[in-house]
Amino acid sequence: MRIFLAGASGAVGRRVVPALLASGHEVVGLTRNPASAGKLEALGAAAVVGDVYDAGGLAHAVAAARPDVVMHQLTDLGAGDRAANAKVRVAGTRTLVDAAKAAGVRRIVAQSIAWAYEPGDAPAAEDTPLDLHGAPDRVATVEGVSSLETAVAELPEWVVLRYGTLYGPGTWYEPGALMARQASAGTLPANADVASFVHVDDAASAAVAALEWPTGAVNVCDDEPAAGYEWVPVFCAAVGAPEPARVAGERTGWARGADNARARKELGWVPGFVSWRDGFTRA
Repeated sequence: MRIFLAGASGAVGRRVVPALLASGHEVVGLTRNPASAGKLEALGAAAVVGDVYDAGGLAHAVAAARPDVVMHQLTDLGAGDRAANAKVRVAGTRTLVDAAKAAGVRRIVAQSIAWAYEPGDAPAAEDTPLDLHGAPDRVATVEGVSSLETAVAELPEWVVLRYGTLYGPGTWYEPGALMARQASAGTLPANADVASFVHVDDAASAAVAALEWPTGAVNVCDDEPAAGYEWVPVFCAAVGAPEPARVAGERTGWARGADNARARKELGWVPGFVSWRDGFTRA
């Protein structure tokens, strides 16, 4: 297949490119950075330098690429700016979907998240509603996710990859990055909130596999949702941070983790890092 990959130089995208090429696919990668374009070409991909907010330029780039599939791995998290990332989910997805439709592309694979579900007692499956009526400080994130997923579903064939919290090289969870700095400062809470994680290499493997998956949303995460009481001390040790203080209190309702049964049992995707316990120390 010929793949137009938006976000080709991001934490997941730069792992997706070699995986796609190794599987025999052709890749046209979109990046904002001319230096990243050279790296993509060195891997064997074609590269396009462009801005996802430039609707005309993006439409031209997608049409010129003549892709069988558009893949959306766009984020804007380098500076820790969640508002910028929400803008990518809303406005960036809109222009990418419009460009795909104009070019006659039938299939899209898009990155979403697995912690936008409404509150509940157990890890959330894909049929759990999104938390569109939650607290005001959360609604902007969830509305961005909803906007992304609604736009993507305009194509005849679509797969939404609801990634767990990404960790590994190039993420907030590598040594020296945002969450490691918080751990070192003692501001990363070891509390009752439950998270599901996925290593960036596993996120990339799911993206490649999703080229053949049926339409729908899929939780892409490891096998062990865990409370901060469990994972934060392991993460702190892995990045050389002090033992965290245990924070008392009940779990936030939406911080419930995600169930990966559909990916594993229906689609045959198995994470290489089945638990963050191994991933934090080996990644």
